[in-house]
Amino acid sequence: MHIGAHDASAGERARVILVDADDRELGSEDKLAAHQDGALHRAFSVFLFDDAGRLLLQRRAAGKYHSPGLWSNTCCSHPAPGESTPEAARDRLMHEMGIACPVDGAFRFLYRASVGGGLIEHELDHVFVGRFEGEPRPNPGEVDAWRWVAPAALAADLRDNPAEYAVWLRIALDEFAARGMLDGLDRSGGASAAG
Repeated sequence: MHIGAHDASAGERARVILVDADDRELGSEDKLAAHQDGALHRAFSVFLFDDAGRLLLQRRAAGKYHSPGLWSNTCCSHPAPGESTPEAARDRLMHEMGIACPVDGAFRFLYRASVGGGLIEHELDHVFVGRFEGEPRPNPGEVDAWRWVAPAALAADLRDNPAEYAVWLRIALDEFAARGMLDGLDRSGGASAAG
């Protein structure tokens, strides 16, 4: 397992890269302080799909400092200062889900949303997508459960049970849909659960 900046040094791991709306770096800040202040920072989200077009979701571990116990995309985090975003995405995917597979940059979007506890996610989120067949080996300190779900079934459940999902997941899926990137993916007809 490759140890990246997320695992190397608590000091660097605890800092995020501050950016402007065009993703130009402005410095760095303590991760918790950035979320308390709502400072715009760089983030990434990984979405893995299987050959049936299903998306791999994770349920965030109960010990996470925000959005614990909520379903989210395959993996998400922040690159550390001095770390490239693609490298951070690959390293964090291995750290959280035990998965090593190619991921490609798809798009980025900016959002601001309250995540409870006085914390605000204000992120320029770089989205990476990949294909994966198999079973993840999640880190129990990061992930409580995982499941595969067809995008249409996920959209319906997000509508019916929004409190069970991380706030950024719906925003990201809306961005996928606006770009036509979910068209033709639903070939499985449902979801399967594990974890």
